[in-house]
Amino acid sequence: MTRISVTVDGVLYEEEVEPRLLLVHFLRDRLGKTGTPIGCDTTNCGACTVHLDGRSVKSCSVLAVQADGSQVLTIEGLASNGSLHPMQQAFHEEHALQCGYCTPGMILAAIDLVKDDPDPTDEAIRDGLEGNLCRCTGYCNIVRAVRRGAQEMAVTHD
Repeated sequence: MTRISVTVDGVLYEEEVEPRLLLVHFLRDRLGKTGTPIGCDTTNCGACTVHLDGRSVKSCSVLAVQADGSQVLTIEGLASNGSLHPMQQAFHEEHALQCGYCTPGMILAAIDLVKDDPDPTDEAIRDGLEGNLCRCTGYCNIVRAVRRGAQEMAVTHD
């Protein structure tokens, strides 16, 4: 067992973990962060995307021990004071989900994309979300939501 110290959604956790434990299983099984779904366990779908030290990662490709000393943000940590994050709100308003399974990963990947490109084109959004799969929608509403979320983030985070 290895002792790790990781801050998840603003709360510090110190835990003993097996060195082979994936971050997604640590978040879900140890911390109860079930908003991070397990999609494929092979990094293909992106449903388990979280932010690790401010950058999006697929948590099924990161060991919990690799997150030692880091900050992790999950979908549960995005809302602030009872208000949705602008990207969450945009996904809601643009109906950018159907079953919702991919949505947490899409939102976190979209926020990371917008940090690098605050005014992305539709093509840049599609390229930026390439590693996150949705099996229900045609992506049109997702692209619209990311564009709207980017605009709202520019207004609320300046």
